[in-house]
Amino acid sequence: MDTPSAPPSPASTKSKVVSRILDAAAVVLILFAVWKIFVAPRFFTSKAKAVAAPAVVLPLMNGGTFALAKARGHVVFLDFWASWCEPCKLSIPLIERYKKAHPDTLVFSVNAGEPVAVAERYARGANMTRVAFDPEMKVSDAFGVTVFPTMIVIDPDGKERAKWIGFNPLIEQAMAGVKF
Repeated sequence: MDTPSAPPSPASTKSKVVSRILDAAAVVLILFAVWKIFVAPRFFTSKAKAVAAPAVVLPLMNGGTFALAKARGHVVFLDFWASWCEPCKLSIPLIERYKKAHPDTLVFSVNAGEPVAVAERYARGANMTRVAFDPEMKVSDAFGVTVFPTMIVIDPDGKERAKWIGFNPLIEQAMAGVKF
């Protein structure tokens, strides 16, 4: 004779429901992370919607200044960062590697909101090149930078064409893929 199986206990049923809810929450969280890291930060503006970049003149770490107006005819990358920013610390080596691999590309790492001495000390310690300073965040504000790191892409006509917000582990490939 077969003995009838006992119905599942309420505690067992409750734990299965909780487990399913947690599984669904994990999937949603993973999808959100993928969207936030790989999709949302990268948007290009169509030629029709591209806006003129603000006039930018920034002091450089090794002397002199960078004037965006003099860079016409070239794609320019402005990477806004701060020494206290943990995602920036992950991004900076990637940006520096890109700069070394593409020496003719105009890539400037713009420290925003920190005293020049603090930014310069960090930049030298991290072996950064082409570092510009925006201690009062005037340029950052002009570009609408509110999160670090943020990469602004300026096309050869001097128009802002893209803004990549947040850390992107594939930043080098994204930069290499920019064609105007």
